[in-house]
Amino acid sequence: MGGSDARALSRSLLDLCRMRKLTIATAESCTGGLVAGALTDIPGSSDVIDRGFVTYSNDAKRAMLGVEASTLTNFGAVSKETAIAMAVGALERAGVDLAVAITGIAGPGGATPGKPVGLVHFAVAARDGRIAHREHRFGAIGRSAVRARSVAEALRMLMDLARGPQVSVKPRREAASRLRPRVARSSPRRHAVKRRPPRSPRG
Repeated sequence: MGGSDARALSRSLLDLCRMRKLTIATAESCTGGLVAGALTDIPGSSDVIDRGFVTYSNDAKRAMLGVEASTLTNFGAVSKETAIAMAVGALERAGVDLAVAITGIAGPGGATPGKPVGLVHFAVAARDGRIAHREHRFGAIGRSAVRARSVAEALRMLMDLARGPQVSVKPRREAASRLRPRVARSSPRRHAVKRRPPRSPRG
């Protein structure tokens, strides 16, 4: 995604959040504030963007976002668990409606066994309780390219989150559909058990 595409996506996201009266905070590690930069590059973004956390070190993740030391020790800075903790921390610390977090290995160094260059974890969190995570392995395509693609993915995830609590509706419908068959099945079975014994002696 080029700069013009990121700008267009940022503008669309801001327009949607403005219409729905949503505010945003960002928590970035490997992108170093590029997501916040893309959003605040659009004039009038101040009515949507509250703040951005650039937490490059583990100490910063703990101090600024409240990421538990055990999470970093057990799973590492580049992990699903840390990304989610960063997003939730940004949401709570900023008191906003939506938050996005990015942590990854942009390269050219920093790879470890099982965590190659180009691995990036993304997480978004909403005030209504929705949380989503994505993992991308962009490969060794260059530091700038990994960071640029990460910005685009973060903006897309925020856009999906801003569109509404679609996930919360489905469980309710499933729960309702599960309850209805149980009620319908239980009454016929009870009647069948009561009616059949009297009929057998008569025959």
